[in-house]
Amino acid sequence: MKIKKGDTVVVISGKDKGKEGTVSRVMPTTNQIIVDGINVVKKHQKPSGTNQQGGIIDRDMPLDASNVMLLHKGKPTRVGYKVLADGKKVRIARKTGEEIS
Repeated sequence: MKIKKGDTVVVISGKDKGKEGTVSRVMPTTNQIIVDGINVVKKHQKPSGTNQQGGIIDRDMPLDASNVMLLHKGKPTRVGYKVLADGKKVRIARKTGEEIS
């Protein structure tokens, strides 16, 4: 998966198109990610041990990784890979060819 936890991404399709956020969780088996403040839904929750009050809460739901693009220096870009001379594999921004930290 080319997107990692902590990356800043922009949504390119769906109801939140154009919004930016930071990836908080990556689920590579289902090719989904959770972005803070994006794809938020209302969830009705019963009172439990962790949530004494219960009620309606806001929850970030997963997005498919194909619906977001990585932001590199403030611009959306595709992600590629490059093998360095020492054998280390690094991510690069396709738009500029620079290494992504």
